[in-house]
Amino acid sequence: MAVNVYEGMFILDSNRYARDQVGVSGQIPEMIQKLGGEILASRLWEERRLAYAIDGHRKGTYWLTYFKLDSEHLKALNRQCQLSESILRTLFLKVEPRIVDVLVSHALAGPAAMRRAPEPAAAAIRVPIEEIAAIIEEE
Repeated sequence: MAVNVYEGMFILDSNRYARDQVGVSGQIPEMIQKLGGEILASRLWEERRLAYAIDGHRKGTYWLTYFKLDSEHLKALNRQCQLSESILRTLFLKVEPRIVDVLVSHALAGPAAMRRAPEPAAAAIRVPIEEIAAIIEEE
């Protein structure tokens, strides 16, 4: 079937992540690769307080991953995430093929690139959105 690029946002159990960072975060690429996927970028986003408690957890560790995966395997990946005790929630978004390179390069740059100056979040995101708009206008 169709191999697509997806953005995956995972909310991890902060307590488990604090005890075993490599083991907990390593589950994500392992699950994707077992289904025949390819990791493009995978990194810590941030740890923050949750808007509401999830299974008694008040804070979560957000993990961002960009990966290629056959669309038929996405449902299996979602099920594996639901069965994992370390993953509280997931969100998968299909990425428009024209903007994959921009998003992956931005993700690989890390959190420092996202916090260049103490400015509102919308202004920090402005640069990648302008790059994305330029790519879309070219085609």
